[in-house]
Amino acid sequence: MFQKLMNTADDYVVTLLRLVLGIVFFAHGAQKVLGWFGGFGFRATLGFFTQQMHIPAVLAVLAIAAEFLGGIGLLVGFLGRVAAFGIAINMIVAVVLVHRHFGLFANWFGNQKGEGYEYHILAIVICLAIMIRGSGALSIDRSASRQLA
Repeated sequence: MFQKLMNTADDYVVTLLRLVLGIVFFAHGAQKVLGWFGGFGFRATLGFFTQQMHIPAVLAVLAIAAEFLGGIGLLVGFLGRVAAFGIAINMIVAVVLVHRHFGLFANWFGNQKGEGYEYHILAIVICLAIMIRGSGALSIDRSASRQLA
């Protein structure tokens, strides 16, 4: 099973998708965990999720971990399918709980009360590609799948 999870080909298109998604979600996760890039850090983010959004603490920690650790996993290509799955679930929950109320489009001009879900759809589809194809070239998964073969 572990071999199937890490199996991937030297696919540079998937590599590009993985790296871009990894950069974006590492940055989002670093905001939530470390307070980098204008974020509030772990304690404040956890407090917002649990007190304002009424998300159970365990699920809030999993959401934060999916973004931060998932982003790192995608950047290095380690367990890319697992990382992509966590991020996809995170995005689906974000759409269902928050963003669906604001329609498809992002709030470019500040004329709606929140952000739409177009970004989330893109992230989910990229995650699906990674879950189907694996981490691609230049990844720990590719190196391990060669050794396990």
